[in-house]
Amino acid sequence: MASNKKLLILAGDGIGPEVMKEVKRVLAWFSGGQALKFDIEDGLVGGSSIDVHGSPITDATMERALSVDAVLLGAVGGPKWDNLPFAQKPERGLLRLRKDMALFANLRPALVFDALAEASTLKTHLVKGLDLMIVRELTGGVYFGEPRGIETLPNGERRGVNTQVYTTSEIQRVARVAFELARKRQGKVCSVEKANVMESGVLWREEVTRLHQAEFKDVALSHMYADNCAMQLVREPKQFDVIVTDNLFGDLLSDCAAMLTGSLGMLPSASLGAPDANGRRPALYEPVHGSAPDIAGQNKANPLATLLSVSMMFRYSFDLAREAELLDQAARNVVAKGYRTGDIMAEGCTLVSTTRMGDEILKELDRLAV
Repeated sequence: MASNKKLLILAGDGIGPEVMKEVKRVLAWFSGGQALKFDIEDGLVGGSSIDVHGSPITDATMERALSVDAVLLGAVGGPKWDNLPFAQKPERGLLRLRKDMALFANLRPALVFDALAEASTLKTHLVKGLDLMIVRELTGGVYFGEPRGIETLPNGERRGVNTQVYTTSEIQRVARVAFELARKRQGKVCSVEKANVMESGVLWREEVTRLHQAEFKDVALSHMYADNCAMQLVREPKQFDVIVTDNLFGDLLSDCAAMLTGSLGMLPSASLGAPDANGRRPALYEPVHGSAPDIAGQNKANPLATLLSVSMMFRYSFDLAREAELLDQAARNVVAKGYRTGDIMAEGCTLVSTTRMGDEILKELDRLAV
């Protein structure tokens, strides 16, 4: 791997700066002992950017995001900025990052550590060992389709309109990501839509099947309606390896899958764009959890989701599978030893701070690296 990978860290709001502090400590550990070098820049996004610049993200920060090898984001938003106009809210900074970086594939793993299996609301045997990936199309579909809006009809009624629309290229590029991921996992893709009632679902199924036949016959492909998939996620979640689906269904199903794990504080994510001529993909990595303003600044936040997002960055942006597994294993071991932040605390375990959790991760990395 070429040295000095360029990272932009956008800690954001709420607990973002606290969890990102632990990220920097872990990156320093890898830089110091693993022959990896990172050029790290810091920037503002969300409410923190509004407070300084009057905008949820500046053009200059956006330019930096487009120039680096990967962006690490903490969290955005909080009650301080709730009353701002829609176009100026902190979340618009995140949406602009996704749009301008053309991040069309959102990767949301649902991974259950054995030590946390009992924290799930499902029976332990259903989720213990769970390791599935949802690939959500992120830039198309009903959230972006035209026409859209609210209109008043001649009879005085109001009508809201949103358009579900996809093209062959939009479907195939996100399906290709799913198939490529499956090749490195269990070799199974389940494509999810509503082809029984939606023409866009018919097209989705046809195009995924066409790509599978042309390029990925070595991967097992199945199809499932979205409502059945939601039921199957809570009935028998371990039947899935990689699920690929559209923007709307991916939004719903990924949150459903998230709660199988017992805590949002444990869930990472990645959003990827198309590779350029040199093979570099625009990439944004962030935890699934929000800014948690109720505990911000109190050293109580769980940094593991953000650290596991770093592991995804190692794997998907830098092709560093060994380093990714090292960090994943450190997290598993620390949790297995009973160290818990408040969100995953259980009887008989040791309640620790954000900083202490970072300390334990670093100790475990030292032990594993010997």
